[in-house]
Amino acid sequence: MALLQSPLLGRKKDTRTVGQGYQSGFLILFTLVMTAGIAGRLAYLQIVEGEHHRHRAEANRIRMIPKQPERGNIFDRNGKLLATTRYPHSIYLWPMAHTKPSWSVVGPRLAKILNISIDEIEKKLEAAGPNSSSLVRIARDLNEAQITAVKEYQNELKDVEINTDAVRYYPQGKELAHILGYTRELTPEQLKEKQKEGYRLGDVIGQMGIEKAYENLLRGEWGGQQVEVDSRGRPIRVLGEKQAKPGKDLHLTIDLNVQLAAEKALGNTKGAIVALDPNNGAILAMVSHPTFDPNIFSKQKLSQKDWQILQGKDHPLVNRALSAFPPASTFKIITTTAGLESGKFSPDTVLQTFGSLTVGGVTFSEWNHSGFGPLGFPRAIAMSSDTFFYQVGRRVGGPTLIEWSRKYGFGQKTGVEFADEESKGLVPDEVWKQKVWKMPWTVGDSINMSIGQGALQVTPLQSARMFSVPANGGYRVQPHLLKDNEAAKNWRVSLNMKPTTIKVLRDGLRKVVTEGTGTRLNVPSIPPTSAKSGTAEAGINRPNHTWFGAYGPSDKPEITVVAFGENTGDHGGTICGPMVLQVLEAYFQEKYPGKYAKPASDEKSGHSTGD
Repeated sequence: MALLQSPLLGRKKDTRTVGQGYQSGFLILFTLVMTAGIAGRLAYLQIVEGEHHRHRAEANRIRMIPKQPERGNIFDRNGKLLATTRYPHSIYLWPMAHTKPSWSVVGPRLAKILNISIDEIEKKLEAAGPNSSSLVRIARDLNEAQITAVKEYQNELKDVEINTDAVRYYPQGKELAHILGYTRELTPEQLKEKQKEGYRLGDVIGQMGIEKAYENLLRGEWGGQQVEVDSRGRPIRVLGEKQAKPGKDLHLTIDLNVQLAAEKALGNTKGAIVALDPNNGAILAMVSHPTFDPNIFSKQKLSQKDWQILQGKDHPLVNRALSAFPPASTFKIITTTAGLESGKFSPDTVLQTFGSLTVGGVTFSEWNHSGFGPLGFPRAIAMSSDTFFYQVGRRVGGPTLIEWSRKYGFGQKTGVEFADEESKGLVPDEVWKQKVWKMPWTVGDSINMSIGQGALQVTPLQSARMFSVPANGGYRVQPHLLKDNEAAKNWRVSLNMKPTTIKVLRDGLRKVVTEGTGTRLNVPSIPPTSAKSGTAEAGINRPNHTWFGAYGPSDKPEITVVAFGENTGDHGGTICGPMVLQVLEAYFQEKYPGKYAKPASDEKSGHSTGD
C-alpha cells in the first residue's frame, strides 16, 4: 500500500482561493488600457500634432532662403526716374545662431565688425524665434572694410552669411522728398499690425508720401528657395523656388522740370509752392521747405545728427503744401463769387473805397490807408482793395461767404493721396465760434472773412485749387499725383457759376498783372497770365505770411502756380510773385522753346507793390 501512495500526499494543501478568478482578467484589462493609451498618444502625435512636428523636423533639414521683391520704380509724367532700387550687401544669421556654443566667439566678433552691440543682434534673432526657417538680417549697407573683415574671419563666423538687399534710392535727393516720402524698416508695433498681411521681420514699408499711399502697388511679393541642408546647416540641394514678384512701376503727374524750378524758386524760404493743371487737378509740382533727404532713411541706423535735422524746430518732415494758414487777399476770389452769385451785386457794380470803414465800433483799415476811389469788381481785384470787399462781405453775410468757401473746397480735404498728412483747414461758422469762443457770429466776422483773415485757414494746395476755378471756367478739380489710368476718371465738378461771374473774375485777375499788385509777371518771358497776391497777419509780433497765385496763359490756362511764404514779412507780390514767375518761366520755356523771350534777371523783371 505504501508503494502505491502518491508523493503529493505528503505536502500541505494550499487553501487560498480568493482573487484567483480575477487575476487574469485584471491583467488583460490593464494590458488593453495601456495599449489603448499608447495607441491614443501615438494617434494624437501623428494626427493632431503631426503637422507641427513635421514642420519642426523639416526646420532642421529644410530651410527657406527668402528673396526680397524689388520695389516698383517711380517716374515723373515724362518717364524721368524719381525713385528706384540699389543693391547693398547685408549680414544675415540663422535665428538659432545665438543659442549655439560658438556664439561666444561669433557674437563679439560680429558686433565689433558691424559696430553694433551684441544685445541689439540678439534682440533681432529672438524676435524671429528659434524655430524660424528664414534668415534674419542683422545689418545692411556694409562697406568694403566690413565685407573684407567678415571674409577674413570666415572660419570663426560659420553662421554668418552675406547677401545683397534691395534698398530704396532717390536720385533727386531732397528735391521731391515731400512727394515721394520714404521707406523704412518696420517698427515692432507696425510688424505686429502688418504680419497678417504677409510682412516679416526686417521688411521695409512706405512711411510717408507716395511710398505710403501706394505701398500695396509698390511692394511686390516675396519669393525664395527651399533648400535641404545637412546636420551642419550646409545646403545639399534646392527643393523648390518661388520667383519674387516685383512691385508695380508708377508714373506720377509730376513734371520734374517744374518741380526743380519750384524747389529753386522757393530756396531757403520757409513755405511751399504748388503747381497744378487747372483743367484736371494733376499736380505738376509740390515743394515744401525746409525739406530733407529721404535717402538717409535707407541707412541701417540714423545718426544723432540725422535725428537732430529731422526733429529740428523748423519741422522739415511737415509738408507745408498740405498745412493750413490764413489765405489773406487771395480769398477775394471767393468774396467776388459770393457777391455776384448772391444776386446782391451785379458785374457792373461800382463801390466807393475809403481809407477805413468803421462797423460796430470797430475800424477796418484799407491796406494803403487812403483808398482807391470808386471801383468796380475787376479793378477792386487788381488793386486788392480791402474796403471794397468789406462792403461786399458785410452785405452778403457770413452764411453766403461760408457756403461759397466750401463750394470751392475749403474746410475739407482735397482728396489728394496723402490723406494722413493733409489738413482740411478751417472755415469758421456760427457753430464753430459758439463752441470755441462761446460767442455768436457778428458782422465783423463776415468783414474779416471777406479779405481772408480771422480764423479762416487754407492750405497752399487748396489755394491752387481755388485759383483753378476761374482758370478752367468754373470747375472744382481734385488734385492728384498718380498719372496711371488718369484719363478714365472724372477729376472735376461744376460749381454752376454764372458765365458773367467767371468773366468778372478772369478780367480782375488779368488786371492784377497788367496794372495791379502783380505786375512782376507782366514780362515777355511768359505768355499773358492772371494772378492775385495776398499778405496775411500771422499774430502779434510775428512777421506776415505772404501768398501769390497765378495761372496762364490767361485765355487758355495750362498751369496754376501758388507760392506761400511762412512768416516772411513784406508783401505777397514782393516775396512770392518772383517765385511764381520762375516756375512759370520754367514751364513755358521748356514746353514752347523759342516762343517767349529768355528770362531776365530778377532785378529787371518788374516789381509789385502792396498786397
